[in-house]
Amino acid sequence: MVEEASSGAKQNRKAKGEAWEWLKALGIAVILALLIRTFLFAPVLVSGSSMMPTLEDGERLIVSKLIYYIQSPKHGDIIVFHATEEKDYIKRVIATEGQTVEYRNDQLYIDGKPVDEPYLQQYKKEAKAAGYDVLTKDFREEKIPPGHIFVMGDNRRNSTDSRMIGPVPVNKVVGRSEFVIWPLNKIKFN
Repeated sequence: MVEEASSGAKQNRKAKGEAWEWLKALGIAVILALLIRTFLFAPVLVSGSSMMPTLEDGERLIVSKLIYYIQSPKHGDIIVFHATEEKDYIKRVIATEGQTVEYRNDQLYIDGKPVDEPYLQQYKKEAKAAGYDVLTKDFREEKIPPGHIFVMGDNRRNSTDSRMIGPVPVNKVVGRSEFVIWPLNKIKFN
């Protein structure tokens, strides 16, 4: 009888030890997930059409939060930034601090030099086919202040961006869009 009690106690200790190991593993996994989400990567849902045709409403992105601790945003990056306390926007970086930006006759100029925007070619053709003279309306030259960037949505006719809200402080940038993860048939790197 003593042997049976001793065997039951061993099994009970073994079960408690195994449960404790599972709890520790689960706790470590939760902590790692929180650290990764807070400091490295975050999933983001595209809401709206301001980045079409590059990004569509309902797509899910992975945003790198760490990248801008290593380097500054650069022309062409697709970024997520805090537009208001409650809302984040997804836009493309057009110009960075110290640069001047201007649009004339559907052509982007940075520091007075024309800049190609290959990501807009499809949309420009669609805009002309729909009867619009230009995809992007002209705006006067603007110099980007220190610590700011100028951003625009790829859907230039339907985007609230730096043309309306002004240059965006770099400290409001959440991170850079790295790739689309959903829907599965739209997986791509940005």
